[in-house]
Amino acid sequence: MIPASCHPLVADVAWLAVDERTQVGRVRRVVTALADQLGFSATRAAEVGIAVTEIGSNLHKHAKEGVVLVRSVRESVTEVAVEVVAIDSGPGIGDLALARQDGQSTSGTLGVGLGAVIRLSNACSMSSQPGRGTVQVARFHRQGAARPAPHSDVAAGLTRAIRDELVCGDAYAVCRAPGRLTLMMCDGSGHGHLAAVASAAAVRVFHERPDLPPEELVRRFHAALRGTRGGAVAVAAIDLETRAVRFAGLGNIAAAVLSPGRKQGMISVPGVAGHQARTIRSFDYAVPDNGVVVLHSDGLTERWDVKQCGDVAAEPPVLVAATLLREAGVRKDDACVLVGRPG
Repeated sequence: MIPASCHPLVADVAWLAVDERTQVGRVRRVVTALADQLGFSATRAAEVGIAVTEIGSNLHKHAKEGVVLVRSVRESVTEVAVEVVAIDSGPGIGDLALARQDGQSTSGTLGVGLGAVIRLSNACSMSSQPGRGTVQVARFHRQGAARPAPHSDVAAGLTRAIRDELVCGDAYAVCRAPGRLTLMMCDGSGHGHLAAVASAAAVRVFHERPDLPPEELVRRFHAALRGTRGGAVAVAAIDLETRAVRFAGLGNIAAAVLSPGRKQGMISVPGVAGHQARTIRSFDYAVPDNGVVVLHSDGLTERWDVKQCGDVAAEPPVLVAATLLREAGVRKDDACVLVGRPG
């Protein structure tokens, strides 16, 4: 059984490009179909459709290389939500406060503006960098919210399969326990179904005992992945009281502690879980008060700067993760990025 502290559980359903007007309708249909599957009422699903149409229309009219990620988020045993992540490389929004207001139409869209997205969602967050693009994340529960709030998750991740594959071979998991936040990631070797099988095995082992030290978890991953393609694995355990992170990695999972103006890499040892692991050890690092911990697979280049991640000191982890994926997710491979904020 997965411990309750391992929520939220996220399933990335579809990445959808929004280059043409007809693709806005496709995004709406995928999102409302997911809402129906999750037990949303017809009225609530229609509200979600209105909000998502506004998001898609804005991407079509103003963005460059706009894409939408549709996913389900299980926040607890009984609470499930639809989440929409919109990412673009457009000109950015100069005045976010104005854009959030109802009635601020965007060049012939619905005329209700981003304010309607905020009003109809249960959580909505946005980040925009002039000349680089905008990221918006909206979460919709089965019941609407009188006072929508920004995203408050202490950690968030995104996965994206290589083009033409239906499943991503990378996976991540998060566990929050008293005084501790633990992040894990596995990049299954290669891509496609067999890579996903290896990553899923690592996630299952993590869910069984997320309280173990990172180096012990990596050893268990190594044993569990025998007989699979294997993969790169990593665990970062953050002590919320001392603000120290203990990190153990095997293979090419990249990891770093970020704070405004500073990126400190964390060390993974060479090897492939399930096949080769001469040395497994952990390393300790300090996490500044305004810092976050980032893990990502090699679908993202390591040649990125903290300035490309937006406001790491203030923005929710999901915005930092989506922005980093936009900026560094340039390699032709499965991609996974995970961001944790000690709080």
